[in-house]
Amino acid sequence: MTRVNIGVIGTGAIAQAHLTAYSANPEAELVAVSDLNLDRAQSAADTYGVRRAYGDPNELLADPEVDAVSICTWNDSHARWAIAALEAGKHVLVEKPMSRSYAEAIQMERAVAASGRVLQVGFVRRHSPNAEVLKSFIDNGDLGDIYYARASVIRRVGNPGGWFADKAISGGGPLIDIGIHVIDLCWYLMGAPNAISVSANLYSRLGNRAHITTLPRWQVSDYDPEANGVEDMVNALVRFDNGASMLVEASYSLHAVRDSIGVSVFGEKGGAELEPQLEIATEKYGSVVNLVPQISSLTFEGDRAFANEIGNFIDAIQGKAESIAPVSHGAELTKILESIYASAESGQEIRL
Repeated sequence: MTRVNIGVIGTGAIAQAHLTAYSANPEAELVAVSDLNLDRAQSAADTYGVRRAYGDPNELLADPEVDAVSICTWNDSHARWAIAALEAGKHVLVEKPMSRSYAEAIQMERAVAASGRVLQVGFVRRHSPNAEVLKSFIDNGDLGDIYYARASVIRRVGNPGGWFADKAISGGGPLIDIGIHVIDLCWYLMGAPNAISVSANLYSRLGNRAHITTLPRWQVSDYDPEANGVEDMVNALVRFDNGASMLVEASYSLHAVRDSIGVSVFGEKGGAELEPQLEIATEKYGSVVNLVPQISSLTFEGDRAFANEIGNFIDAIQGKAESIAPVSHGAELTKILESIYASAESGQEIRL
């Protein structure tokens, strides 16, 4: 396939990153957008020079000129539109989480197998240059076998409200919204081992802290301070079949002294922090040595990550490369997230 014709389903905030990246990729051409709010779809089409705007995603999927789609809708429709797109013969890049449940994820895997099309999951942080550099060190054996990881993302006053706070739409709170990024990074850097058990705790003690007015918070357009149906924070221990383990914590609301993000992996020959900034720990000649790769940014670079993610998706469609975030990875992450919620709800360790 030569140039890939792209449609984007959903034109809200995250779609802007997809549209910008597609616009800059010489192997992609934006031909259609859709949104249930047709005015918003038309505005995106005007901004990015897209030829057609639809008010119904089914119209976009019926467009024979569209080869592939990005799905940037709310979480509750990711699986539905992804399966519909695959059945319509389109390749799919679906935002994370790829579904709200493992059962939906399995249906998506079956749709990929039946269609023969590419489905890539929007694990955009894998594509950030700092993650790519650390992955190259790991793939070349510099850290040895990785047996432990820490995945942490803490917001003190960070519940965006709106659909993010509606569990029926989002599927959950900070774990499925922001925790998935750090869990995915650790799991990916660990070599994607199979999870065998999860033990987790969930807390809803503080609510959305709407009374805090002295700290900025990002709010979605339908933010309602009185409406919140998701957890404040989650912690978990995930064990894998190769003996490795991962500690997890994610919060929207917590009496922490600062917001923070931490992604760390530890191996037999070395360890590394990817976030808040890349640094590698190893040994040389009887000394502990910390290495700092000289790259453009030691932390997550959003614009470059989205550009690389779109590039990987286009290359996978054209047969030039494998997607580094295939449907199987999205399904495994969904299983882990679902098991964390199930363990917290039951108060028991879950065997997978």
